[in-house]
Amino acid sequence: MEPGLVELLRAAWIAGTLPILIASLPCSRLGSFHGLVFGFARRGKIMKSSSHHKFTVPQRFFSHFYVVAVVWTTLLLIATWIYAHRMAPIASEPFFYSDLGSYLAGRSNTFSFHRSQLINSENKFRVWLSVFLLLLMEVQVLRRLFETLYVFKYSPSARMHIFGYLTGPFFYTAMPLTLCCTCAPNVFKFGTSEVTEFIVKGRSSMQAIEFDWWDFVNPFSKLGWCQWIGAAIFLWGWIHQHRCHAILGSLREHVGKVDEYVIPRGDWFEIVSSPHYLAEIVIYAGIVFGSGGADLTIWLLFGFVVSNLIFAAAETHRWYLQKFDNYPSNRVAIIPFLLTSRPIRWCKD
Repeated sequence: MEPGLVELLRAAWIAGTLPILIASLPCSRLGSFHGLVFGFARRGKIMKSSSHHKFTVPQRFFSHFYVVAVVWTTLLLIATWIYAHRMAPIASEPFFYSDLGSYLAGRSNTFSFHRSQLINSENKFRVWLSVFLLLLMEVQVLRRLFETLYVFKYSPSARMHIFGYLTGPFFYTAMPLTLCCTCAPNVFKFGTSEVTEFIVKGRSSMQAIEFDWWDFVNPFSKLGWCQWIGAAIFLWGWIHQHRCHAILGSLREHVGKVDEYVIPRGDWFEIVSSPHYLAEIVIYAGIVFGSGGADLTIWLLFGFVVSNLIFAAAETHRWYLQKFDNYPSNRVAIIPFLLTSRPIRWCKD
């Protein structure tokens, strides 16, 4: 049996996470592998310590990630929302599961696509939940694109490895798909069917779309407590990430040289070295909670995000300690009260 979309996404997140986890093990025998993985992940101020810029691109190319993210997430959101409105209209009774226990009850994850039949209430939940998660991510990627274009002031000499650059479009293509992977194949079939019917039969045969904004937003009023708490967690991380990015963006205005750095201060910078990474983890934790916590694919996405950000934050923290003699001793790398502020030391075998 050929692997489906869900299986491919799970394999991709596992394949992306394992090298980072292995490189993070404090074992001297893995030192060269750690250096290899870190070389791929190195960018910005950390890369400047190396004079070897082969296979690198300007760090301002970060904007490419979010152009891809905005276009692809918007496309998926619109397609899934129209599919949900057309194929999963709400009934008078609530159909959303309000708690994690209801979602963990072992119900089927698949359903058949029939244009002549409406899908059942259990799968309506999954379809509208996908719309909800994509809507949250749309808010995130739009803000990140704005920040990349107008908030961050990248140094002309700031570089990033080409492998890290290519990883960005992959992530922002696979990540939105992960949020709607249980219904994405049916959405694609629905969209293909609509386009084919339009080509074959012409515009006159198409079902007229009467836009009633209440029909499009009313299902969100039936969301359960998991979704609203997840959205609150998401918003908490979203606000703090924007604040921390604004702090980082303002640093260029207070230094005399292009390549000069100062210690960032304010907001979560007072407790961790990479608060924007911490906020990203909080954002995806909100996504996991809002999903109900029963989707393994979303958990694997979360694992990839956490492992990648902790690995990068540890190296950033090490750079700060080496760069500034007066660096605040109370700051840790990324997780408050959990990860030590001391740099990682490799064990002796």
